[in-house]
Amino acid sequence: MGRVGVLLLNLGGPDKLEDVGPFLYNLFSDPEIIRLPFRWLQQPLAWFIASRRTRTSQENYKQIGGGSPLRRITEAQGEALKEQLSHLGQEAKIYVGMRYWNPYTEEAIAQITQDNIEHLVILPLYPQFSISTSGSSFRLLEKLWQEDPKLQPIDYTVIPSWYKEPGYLQAMAELIAQELEQFPNPNEVHIFFSAHGVPKSYVEEAGDPYQQEIEECTALIMQTLNRPNAHTLAYQSRVGPVEWLQPYTEDALKELGTKGVKDLVVVPISFVSEHIETLQEIDIEYREVAEEAGIHNFRRVPAPNTHPVFINALADLVINALKNPSFKLSQAAQMKKRVKMYPQERWEWGLTTSAEVWNGRIAMLGFIALIIELITGHGFLHMIGLLQ
Repeated sequence: MGRVGVLLLNLGGPDKLEDVGPFLYNLFSDPEIIRLPFRWLQQPLAWFIASRRTRTSQENYKQIGGGSPLRRITEAQGEALKEQLSHLGQEAKIYVGMRYWNPYTEEAIAQITQDNIEHLVILPLYPQFSISTSGSSFRLLEKLWQEDPKLQPIDYTVIPSWYKEPGYLQAMAELIAQELEQFPNPNEVHIFFSAHGVPKSYVEEAGDPYQQEIEECTALIMQTLNRPNAHTLAYQSRVGPVEWLQPYTEDALKELGTKGVKDLVVVPISFVSEHIETLQEIDIEYREVAEEAGIHNFRRVPAPNTHPVFINALADLVINALKNPSFKLSQAAQMKKRVKMYPQERWEWGLTTSAEVWNGRIAMLGFIALIIELITGHGFLHMIGLLQ
């Protein structure tokens, strides 16, 4: 087959506290995260928000050891995947491409061309597709492919989402079962699926399939688990004045508390690696919400990380992708509704969302908030939660 490569896509995160400010600046310099009517405003606004947010974000990272473990875990997943592919008879080089921190996607692509990779599988480490996670990386890659002639000879294929992969479902079921068995009455424990939220407009206006895929994934995991436990699906990381996918995790936890639920297992369904939203938001913030609601037996299912069944699932995805007809970036980034997200064709206001952003707290906040802040100096951004 020739030289085979696998590009693992993820968002990235600051490795140490000193990286938090530059990471936030990179994040907000991207028009996919903040869409402005004037391109020249992008970098000044990125500097403004990053400088105002850095200290608070650093405090959150201090609670989980001083940095994000995302790179370390992703690289470990890559090594495990390479070993499993070799075991299955498929030699491949593994590359990690982060969207907003080292190693950047652009760096991974440069190395791929230098290594003369002939066949490439592009595998996002997001089980479910969203325009704000996999979609953002796909649009960047499509742009790189259009601009770099060296990439044209590469026969590549994209895996847009893979939440139905049996091995992934089995790994999730095994991880949930392990936590359930820590309770005296495992079958009576309430299973709480918490997915990263997105603004409701993404689904209703832009045709993002994320909500549908999350709901299907939840049902498939419960079917694979094959236990009588009651379960709930909710969406975390929402803030700001616009409506996000509901129910919200904090509200759903409070409601379960009023219903007398005492034993709870939380499943981070949209994450395959530990990072700030599992280690800080769920383990610390949502645990406090649950305990205040009377849910005192609170456990959290670990992310798949390098679970052997999960790594086997990734290997199966790669091998099947190499066997099947190619799926191109233009197909992967296409929405069900004809809404062009990048590059922008008209003025668009507000912020988009992604996985490890401001401790998962990004909302579609109006650009007018910045104008009011800069003109009046009255702290309007603080009032609506942007810089809390």
